Amino acid sequence: MSLNVTQQAADWYKKELGLQSGDYIRFYARYSNTSDIHPGFSLGIATEMPSSPGLTQSSEGITFYMEEKDLWYLDGYRLNVTYLPEHDDILYAYEQE
Repeated sequence: MSLNVTQQAADWYKKELGLQSGDYIRFYARYSNTSDIHPGFSLGIATEMPSSPGLTQSSEGITFYMEEKDLWYLDGYRLNVTYLPEHDDILYAYEQE
């Protein structure tokens, strides 16, 4: 499992959420009605410091991470987080590893 956040996506998060260098974005599994990889769950985000990070990547001064307890969500997958300029939005794409 792995996490890839592009520079453009990190810049979008900084702009949209008012983040500064040194801030954190947590990706986590949350209950939801749809997901590309786990029915009944989807990817959530939060701006909070890690307590037990299991997967991290830094881009543009922001640390993106998943806590150890949420790693099951990406088991066997790579999460690619990219910016879509035509929609001014983020795309979350799961790639089997």
